[in-house]
Amino acid sequence: MKLYTSDKKESLSSWWLRFRLNHWPCLWCTGGKIQFISSDLRELHVSLKKNLRTLNRVGTIYGGSIYSSVDPYYMLMMMWILGPNYVVWDKAAKVKFVRPILDKVKIRFLITEELIQKTKQDILEKGEIVFDLPAKYEDEEGAVYATFEKTIYAASKEFYEKKLASKNMISAFKPNKRS
Repeated sequence: MKLYTSDKKESLSSWWLRFRLNHWPCLWCTGGKIQFISSDLRELHVSLKKNLRTLNRVGTIYGGSIYSSVDPYYMLMMMWILGPNYVVWDKAAKVKFVRPILDKVKIRFLITEELIQKTKQDILEKGEIVFDLPAKYEDEEGAVYATFEKTIYAASKEFYEKKLASKNMISAFKPNKRS
């Protein structure tokens, strides 16, 4: 169910991905629910409503649920879009709680073709890039409840591995081999 007007469609594979993510315990526990993932993985809609999992002491949605329900999506989307030859990490986040959420809100994550091309070009030239992506929780009338700015790091896998090796950090990101 799309929460926003979009010309994009959901495919069977993106529907299956949505189903799996909505049942992944760390995402399910946030109270957020993915309602739509486009077939090209460039658009994703999440809803969040007040319920037993999200309720705080004062009767509104808990701030931890608000943030955690949006946390992974830009990073995951960029990972899916760029593919296995790139490394993508969340680097930082900025959250502003505008007003208490008393009912249900929605948020849209959108990765444009221009952003993808700029990211790839910058990585080709510099090896890595850091950029910010905005998002906001709003209700059906468009009133904003929380705003977010996610800082994303992306690099070519080759550049990233060389960077880790030069800092002698490579072992921290590889599983230990048992004898």
